[in-house]
Parts: sequence; C-alpha cells; structure tokens
Amino acid sequence: MTTDTYDTMYVGVNVFVMREGKLLFGKRKNIFGDGTWALPGGHLEKGENIADAAARELKEETNLIAPTTELEFRTLVNTPNGSRGHYIQLGFLAKEVIGEPENLEPDRCYELGWFEPSKLPAAIFPTHDEMIKNFFGGKYFADAPLKSYIVTT
Repeated sequence: MTTDTYDTMYVGVNVFVMREGKLLFGKRKNIFGDGTWALPGGHLEKGENIADAAARELKEETNLIAPTTELEFRTLVNTPNGSRGHYIQLGFLAKEVIGEPENLEPDRCYELGWFEPSKLPAAIFPTHDEMIKNFFGGKYFADAPLKSYIVTT
C-alpha cells in the first residue's frame, strides 16, 4: 500500500474594513513584507472556523470587533509564493465593525491607515494585491501568477 504525500499549503484570512469610502490597511513591520501595506488578517489555525479566524485576526491586530454573522465572503486567491510557500488567501468584507481601530501589534505594524480606492498605497503587501483587485472588481476568484515575492522597502 502506498501513502500519498502532500505539500503543506497555508490559508490566509483577511478582512476588508471600509469606512466613509476608505479601506483600512496596516503597514507591516519586522516581518515578511516589512514596509508594505496589508489588509488586517493572518493565518487560519488548525480546527478553527474560517469566519472565526477572520474576526479573531481583526480583533488581535486592530481591536475592531466584527460579528461573524457580519463577515461576508468576497474573494479567494490561489497564491503560489515560490520559496515563501503556497497560500490560499480568503477575503471577507466586514459589513459591520464595532470600535475604533488601534494598532495592537506595534512590534509587527508601524501604523494603521485609511485609503481611498483610487489612492491606494504604492507598496501593497504582495499576496494581497490580487485580493484587492478582486474586491474592487467584483471578482470572487483568481489564480495569482507565481512570484518570488522579493520585497524591497
């Protein structure tokens, strides 16, 4: 009998928070993508529900509370990252959030910022670029091109 072997894939959960027509980002610090702007989010943990993971990551990073019933699935991007690993990125729109954003991870985030869709920052975290295009373009799925994701700041 043969045993199948599978490479590990990672699942990223990310949240689109819109207020007054602007999208919330955090500027990454001391981690992969240092100096780039990213959506609030992180990794799905083993045994965790996806919406719970999205709400947890949003709370851990920004102190915003998004009831899981108010998280609407918006996009899935298959992101083979070369040497960084293969990711499936899931994006959710927080239709309702409670609170004001705070940078709760100053060791991993320089600052939080709101950006108009027509004036997004030039340095967007590389695995989020396709998600953001999908979100504003009304697409639910994309296969991102294989990239090495070498980030320079």
